[in-house]
Amino acid sequence: MKEVILRNVANPLQLETLYRADKSAFKRAFNDLYPDLKDNQLANFWNTRLNFSKEEISWGTGKGLAYIIMLSLLAGVFAKFPSIFNINEEFFYSRNIGFLIFPMLTAYFAWKNKLSIPKIIFVAVATVVGLIFINSLPDKKNSDTIILSCIHLIVILWSVLGFAFAEGSENNVEKRLAYLKYNGDLVVMTTLIVIAAGLLSAITNGLFSLIGINIEKFYFQYIVLFGFPAAPIFGTWLTQNNPQLVGKVSPVIAKIFSPLVLVMLIVYLIAIVYAGKDPYNNREFLLIFNALLIGVMAIIFFSVAESQNTTKNPAEIWILLLLSIVTIIVNGVALSAIVFRISQFGMTPNRAAVLGGNVLILINLLLVTAQLFKVLTKRSEISAVGRVISSYLPIYFFWAIIVTFLFPFIFGY
Repeated sequence: MKEVILRNVANPLQLETLYRADKSAFKRAFNDLYPDLKDNQLANFWNTRLNFSKEEISWGTGKGLAYIIMLSLLAGVFAKFPSIFNINEEFFYSRNIGFLIFPMLTAYFAWKNKLSIPKIIFVAVATVVGLIFINSLPDKKNSDTIILSCIHLIVILWSVLGFAFAEGSENNVEKRLAYLKYNGDLVVMTTLIVIAAGLLSAITNGLFSLIGINIEKFYFQYIVLFGFPAAPIFGTWLTQNNPQLVGKVSPVIAKIFSPLVLVMLIVYLIAIVYAGKDPYNNREFLLIFNALLIGVMAIIFFSVAESQNTTKNPAEIWILLLLSIVTIIVNGVALSAIVFRISQFGMTPNRAAVLGGNVLILINLLLVTAQLFKVLTKRSEISAVGRVISSYLPIYFFWAIIVTFLFPFIFGY
């Protein structure tokens, strides 16, 4: 792409053709070349066009905002189902927490991307099947298979949201990586909204308590229950209409935390040996170990997704490579601990789910590490790492389907 741009730097028509053919690749290549093209007026125009950043906040169209408000109200009404229909709250929220948020976000992107009728039907059927299935399972609080189904159903709903986000594209690498970036931006924006809402709630309850009026129960039942699912919905609306809001924050977070997490992991592995702790005979320690593994994987994926439209220096690639290698070590320890526990105590639904998940993560890490090494040795570009990550995402979706829908029948309740 870089060579083609250089050859046509004085040809507006050809540049426009290249841009429309692959906008993301064009932007990456052009931004790499621009420091050497600043004396070219046409290059200056393209730099302004590609990297223009709005300062004001956009609230989108009135129609779109009304749609977002409607989705937030629907999510709030669904959150009130236990009190409306006299449903056990623990039963309802443990099984339906994902349905408070993901279907509404999916509906937003289906509307925004103007999905075709067949794709909308697929999204609707997948959501309704999950809703009916999870709520039809027996009410057994300590059933491992039911707990696993509830957890992995969230992964399925997240994947369906990704399908709507990517406009139903099956093999669109850029869209899948953009979806990962959207998740990072959404976490940042939703966290800010929740912090602001928490401060407002504390001040509001405090002011009313000063005049002898207790509104805590009312506030929780009608404000918090409606506000909780509304936060990510409005966070999505803001990030989609104002990418500049957190567009510069997310890459900074990725750059700061990648080396910090790398140092923490190395120190933690050393501390495990020093403290004499091991995940082989401690179930809780193994669970925390796996949670740590998933968190680090998310940081690696997010960092790579952020790097697709920016230029990473070798130091940043080295950090990601070392982080991947250390995470492989962590995964190896966790995997060996699971195999050990299975050999000693037999197979259980939890061990089968963790074993399968760890094997998938290990394969993914090995593929990512190999591509990062190729990037460092100039045999590949960072976009190749993104392709590996995006092509592997559907495998997690299929594994979640197996755990959610088949484990209850394979292992019983």
